[in-house]
Amino acid sequence: MPLSKMKTIFESYTIRSARPEDVDRCYEIESISYEGDEAATRKKIAKRIAIYPDGFMVIEVGGTVVGFVNSGSTDQVKMSDESFKELVGHDPDGKHNVIMSVVVHPEFHGKGLSSILMHNYILRMRKLRKESIHLMCKERHIALYEKFGFRYIKRSASTHGGMSWHEMILSLHN
Repeated sequence: MPLSKMKTIFESYTIRSARPEDVDRCYEIESISYEGDEAATRKKIAKRIAIYPDGFMVIEVGGTVVGFVNSGSTDQVKMSDESFKELVGHDPDGKHNVIMSVVVHPEFHGKGLSSILMHNYILRMRKLRKESIHLMCKERHIALYEKFGFRYIKRSASTHGGMSWHEMILSLHN
């Protein structure tokens, strides 16, 4: 991609909390980006936006949502707890944040937007005084999250979507 076009993309992005009107677009991105049953349903996405907007951040390019990260917070992290994806046990004041999805529309891959999104997300969680951010990822994404400061914990007991997952943590203590 020519540098001039990439510069335009970086100059025109917006980071913000998701709104109810973003549900369909976020569901579309989630559905085409994840394999098998690992994608969240439209209902789950709507619930996450409604219940924890501070934990649901989108990135827009040219006024269109092209990616997002969403999460819940808790005082007791149990990464393989499937009910947490329904925000059962979520406490907005919980000291630990648990990411459920980090996704950028395939048409926008390779442009650095996921890095911009994650850097801003981490800053938001620091401002919210969270102690840590937890996530599960596929093996091929471990090195990516390590670039943001996440530390590998272990292979997860979760088989969400029939996949193999790995648990990671980022300590937010300065």
